[in-house]
Amino acid sequence: MKRDAFFDNAKFILIYLVVFGHMIQPFTETKIIEVLYNFIYIFHMPAFILLSGFFAKGIGEMKYIWNLFRKLIIPYLVFQVLYSGYYFIIGDASWQTVWYEPHWSLWFLLSLFCWHILLILFKKIPVNLGVSIAVVTGIVVGYINSIGHEFSLSRTFVFFPFFLIGYWLSKEQIVKLTQPVIKWAAVFVVVIVISILTATPAFSSEWLLGSFSYQDMGQPIWGGLLRLGVYLLALTVTCSIFAWVPRKTYHWTKLGKQTLYVYLLHGVFIQFFREAGWFKVDHIFDIVGLAMLSMIIVLLLSSKVVFVSFQPFIEGKITQLKQWRYERRQRREEELLQ
Repeated sequence: MKRDAFFDNAKFILIYLVVFGHMIQPFTETKIIEVLYNFIYIFHMPAFILLSGFFAKGIGEMKYIWNLFRKLIIPYLVFQVLYSGYYFIIGDASWQTVWYEPHWSLWFLLSLFCWHILLILFKKIPVNLGVSIAVVTGIVVGYINSIGHEFSLSRTFVFFPFFLIGYWLSKEQIVKLTQPVIKWAAVFVVVIVISILTATPAFSSEWLLGSFSYQDMGQPIWGGLLRLGVYLLALTVTCSIFAWVPRKTYHWTKLGKQTLYVYLLHGVFIQFFREAGWFKVDHIFDIVGLAMLSMIIVLLLSSKVVFVSFQPFIEGKITQLKQWRYERRQRREEELLQ
C-alpha cells in the first residue's frame, strides 16, 4: 500500500503519546498528571490498533502469516529474554516473569499476531455482525477471571473490535475525519472529556488497559456496561484525535515508519528512570521537561543508527545494514573520483 503522510503523521504522534504516557505514569497521584494520563490512555492504543487493522488488508495467505510470525512472535521471544536480562541488571523484580506473560509493552506483539489470525475468520463475516460479535466477546471476557495477562489473552479480546473496525475502514472514510466541521466537533469532544476527567473523582485507569477482569476492578455485575461505555468513549476520542492529524508531509513524517522500533525499545529508558527514581513532578515545568525528554527518546529510537543496529533483532534481516554499507562504498568511490 502506498504510504500516505496522514498515516505516518498519526503513527508518529501516537508513538510519542505512548512514550509520554509511560513516562508520566509514576506521577499520577498528581491530579493534572492523572487527567493527562487517563485522557491519553482513552485513545492512544485504540487508535494505534485501529491503524494496525487498517493496514492488515493482505491477511489470509500462508506466506503473510509466516511473515507475521517472523515479525511479531520471534521479536516477542527475543525481547522477552532481553528485557528479563535488562530488568535483572537494573534490579527490577519482574525479570522473573515467565515467557508467556509479556513484559510490559510486549503484549502488543502477541495480541497483534492473534488479531491477524482472528481476522481470517472475521473478514468472512458481514461487517456489522462481525464488529458486534467482537464487541460482545470483549465485554464477556471481563466476566471470566481466568482470562488475564497470560498470553495477552484479555487484551487480545478486549481491543480486537478496534482492529476489526480499522480493517473495514477505507482510506477515504478515515481522511474524511479531517473535514473542518468534524475538527471543531472534535475540539468540543476533547474539552468535554477532559472537563469530566478533571471534575470527577479518581477514575481507575485499569478500565483503559483491558487486562483486568471486572471482579478485579470491583464491578463484577456492571462491568460489562462500563466496558461498553469505554468502547464508545475510546472510539469517539480516537476519531476526534484523527480529525486534527495533519495531512501534509513534514520533516518528521518519515519517522512514522519506525514506530515499532520506538515501541519495543523505549522501555529500556522508561524502566531505568523508574528504578533510578530520578524525576518528580512539583510544577508545570516538570511536566514540560518530561514531555521534552519523551520526544528526545522518540527521535533517538527513530534514528537510522537504531534502525540499522536493531533490524536483525526486530525484523530478522539486515537489509538496512547492507544499504548502509552500500551507501558508504558509494560515497567513498565518489570522493576518490573528485
